[in-house]
Amino acid sequence: MVYSVLAWLAVRRQPRSSREAGRELPAVTVLKPLCGAETETYECLRSFCDQDYPSFQVIFGVADPNDPVIDIAQRLQREFPQRDVQIIIDAWQHGSSRKVSNLVNMMPHANHGYLVVSDSDVRVKRDYLGRVVAPLLEPDVGIVTCPYRGVSRGGFWSLLETMFINQWFMPSVRVAAMAGSRAFAFGASIALRRDVLARIGGFTSIVNQLADDYRVGELTRGLGLRTVLSDVVVEIAVAERSFAELVGHELRWLRTIRTLRPAGYSFSFVTFTMPVALIAACLSRGAPAALIMLTIAAAARILLHLHTRHAGATAAQLLIVPVRDLLSLALWALSFLNRRVRWRDDHFQVTRDGSVELVVRVTQ
Repeated sequence: MVYSVLAWLAVRRQPRSSREAGRELPAVTVLKPLCGAETETYECLRSFCDQDYPSFQVIFGVADPNDPVIDIAQRLQREFPQRDVQIIIDAWQHGSSRKVSNLVNMMPHANHGYLVVSDSDVRVKRDYLGRVVAPLLEPDVGIVTCPYRGVSRGGFWSLLETMFINQWFMPSVRVAAMAGSRAFAFGASIALRRDVLARIGGFTSIVNQLADDYRVGELTRGLGLRTVLSDVVVEIAVAERSFAELVGHELRWLRTIRTLRPAGYSFSFVTFTMPVALIAACLSRGAPAALIMLTIAAAARILLHLHTRHAGATAAQLLIVPVRDLLSLALWALSFLNRRVRWRDDHFQVTRDGSVELVVRVTQ
């Protein structure tokens, strides 16, 4: 009950803007590691080229020379001839993480001392760069990371995935941040200075890590630098096509969190509001106090859903809330069975230090 109320309050808080007027903003290199093209890849990548920012470079990194995403990158080069947009095609694999290997290959082509790293399925507004770079002007800031919001692109499975992101994962981050924690970093958006990246050993230091984004934040905090949770909320496109894809994706997230924070993760079942509160009420044999707490917990959970639902959502989707929480609880329990995760078509075994070992690789 307490957690559900805190989660609702946390997502309602409106942080102040991080952009400071009158300060000169430095030139920035945006690093976009790419692999494959989805329905809205063009729109997502275009949003990074169309920024209201004085000077920036965009680098698209691709490993496979036959990847269809190259056509999209080339289209953006033609559409923005005034921008410094580069495409780097390099298949060299430096470790088990294809994404981080891509970043390692892109770095020699980065021209500027401020870096922004973002996944390919992220869409941002035109003021994004200015707002995420501004906190880096403070010397005690190590990285700036952005919370994100899932946007369903249609279908029941995509809806469930957006609820997982918007009504479980990000509220848990908000609650932690409200309590003063900054032990997080998200691949959707990370900004840092080049000298800080060099001090932590560059991208090669995380080339075998499953949670490469989290490790970047952890390593910078190890230097005594602060992690800033930006007020900018970026969007990620969610287009899950099947139940199996949904389960595989969420198990990877859950097992990643379990590896990074095993003690806290073991007790995170309290965050799956509906089924846990109902089980507690049943175990109490209908005690009045338990029923009151169940009612408060359910009300807060519904308010959280109403606050985070996407435009056009129907009232009937309220019926999915307990189903979503029950599925999350089941996947949480399932995540303890083993340490295997799937990333696209590759299967990895996660070690206790968070690195991954390739089990099966499927070549497209």
